[in-house]
Amino acid sequence: MQPKKYLTAILVLACIFAVLSASDETDRLEKCERVVDEVLGIPEGIPQDLLDKAECVAVIPGVKKFALGFGGSYGKGAMVCRSGKRYDGSWGAPAMMRLEGGSIGFQLGGSSTDFLLLIMNESGVESLLTSKVKLGADAKAAAGPKGRSAEASTDVLMSAEILSYSRSKGLFAGVSLEGSTLRQDNGANKKIYGREVSAKEIILEGKVGVPPAGKGLVNLLQKHSPANKSD
Repeated sequence: MQPKKYLTAILVLACIFAVLSASDETDRLEKCERVVDEVLGIPEGIPQDLLDKAECVAVIPGVKKFALGFGGSYGKGAMVCRSGKRYDGSWGAPAMMRLEGGSIGFQLGGSSTDFLLLIMNESGVESLLTSKVKLGADAKAAAGPKGRSAEASTDVLMSAEILSYSRSKGLFAGVSLEGSTLRQDNGANKKIYGREVSAKEIILEGKVGVPPAGKGLVNLLQKHSPANKSD
């Protein structure tokens, strides 16, 4: 193959790879939207007053279990936060995230589990914007309560920075994710936004707008919880 044709072939392959990579992230955001829509539609699911007090929502669809000499799990999703310095604005652009850990979230008996996390205060948000956070150690996490209204009177729920839920095989419950890690997915952020941008720049600095693939997810959160009602 002549050098010019060889270079052209490489460029074509690179473009195809870029398109496929962007499609992967688009599919991820669409799955996040679907999980949020279904979870928020559960009658005795996440209490509305807790959702209304959350600064951010992180959703990790289809976390898979694997075994490489030891049990583990891995999933990719996104985090969306309310805009503004006090998180009192509309929901902003999503930051891509990854969840990893040992045998997390399979208490419901499924090999594929959806997770939804409510980040309840500024401290919890700041923790998740670091490179890698161990839940229960770097950020206080607790299984979220279910029902139409939150019974968040216990010390654990009142002090928790993150409340977590899981859904597997149609079953929905609050679940502890202590020991697992949540980190930003810089590679995925670059693919979806077309340039290098950190989760902090997306969420706190508003350096990017909501991408087309994320509008459904953001609009859904705006519909279900248009205003931050935390104290």
